[in-house]
Amino acid sequence: MSTRRPATGHRHPVNRKLYDEAPLGSRVADRVTNFMGSWTFIVIQTIVVAIWVAGNAYLVLFHFDPYPFIFLNLAFSTQAAYAAPLILLASNRQSVRDRLTLEHAADQADVEEKQNERLLQGNIEILKRVEGLEQQILELEKRIMTTLEDHVAAGAQRPGASGAPEPGTKPP
Repeated sequence: MSTRRPATGHRHPVNRKLYDEAPLGSRVADRVTNFMGSWTFIVIQTIVVAIWVAGNAYLVLFHFDPYPFIFLNLAFSTQAAYAAPLILLASNRQSVRDRLTLEHAADQADVEEKQNERLLQGNIEILKRVEGLEQQILELEKRIMTTLEDHVAAGAQRPGASGAPEPGTKPP
């Protein structure tokens, strides 16, 4: 995870709080632990230790830390003494970051749930209106069919009601 900040700042409120508004010590701790957890650090440390051991083992005139490399051991102990608290500090910041992210996600989910409830309520109202219109249409269809049946029945009782001209008459 990179701790580089975009030039415009972070958009997510959790990132703004933990990166843009973080105290200097917290930002330094994040950067140091990010570097110490990288391959670059491992390679550099391996090269330094190899040069240290080779230099002290094979330098004929000047052994600044002869075998068993007490000074190197002291350097590693000092590094560990600083690394452990920095790692714990970064771990604590990560747990805060996780908690804030979850809280933000829960807040967003609540907002979305309320929006969905409003949309659902609106859809239910629309559905009720459509059902009412459907009932009105069905009633109108029944009235039209009844009226048509009445007209057809009334027309069937009159001579010439079929709409065809009577024999011997001119069509209109």
